[in-house]
Amino acid sequence: MGSNDFVTIFFLVAAVLIFLQLRSVLGRRTGTEKPPRDLYSPRDAATGPDSPDSGKVVTLPKRDAVDDENRFAAVDAYAKLETPLNASLREVVKIDPSFDPKEFVKGARMAYEMIVMAFADGDRNALKGLLSTEVYEGFDAAISERESRGERVKSSFVGIDKSDIMNAEVKDTEALVTVRIVSQMISATYDKADVLVDGDAEQVTEVSDLWTFARDTRSRDPNWKLVATESEQ
Repeated sequence: MGSNDFVTIFFLVAAVLIFLQLRSVLGRRTGTEKPPRDLYSPRDAATGPDSPDSGKVVTLPKRDAVDDENRFAAVDAYAKLETPLNASLREVVKIDPSFDPKEFVKGARMAYEMIVMAFADGDRNALKGLLSTEVYEGFDAAISERESRGERVKSSFVGIDKSDIMNAEVKDTEALVTVRIVSQMISATYDKADVLVDGDAEQVTEVSDLWTFARDTRSRDPNWKLVATESEQ
């Protein structure tokens, strides 16, 4: 046997021995192996409450539950608890979760000034978007009667002294809120000959009104409209 044959047999035997040794180490199962991971299944979705990792999961409160606890906070801040007003405002919030009494009053004050000035100016277009059909018809009739006599009104809005929600109620899906508004105005009415027939062009007059605004909570329109007016004077 030549030297080359001896070297070949030597490496062949060595290779067999190494293979057997590796097989004895790598091919043996000990029972502690982790199962193969399925990359196509959610890693934690199948983790049940008894899983060792379940203790690492923090369950956050549902948003609806948090909102439900705090949805009356704005009402409670505006009206005292266990009062008729608080109870009625809570009913409004139940069908209109976005309702905030404080913000509503701000909007009512703005609407009040716009409506009063639009009526004085005879601006029907401005009134249409702020009044219900019934109230608009009444305002329109008053403006028409004034125009038929050739009269004009000159008004200056000084400001609002007080504005408070007096009552609220829910009728089916409609929310109604009544606000008492005390304002300061200067108003004078002149006839065709520009003679003063009513009011005073210089004197500031206090006006106290009860205005009721309504909104259909099923509508996507977030705006409230004036549905009733009443003067306290």
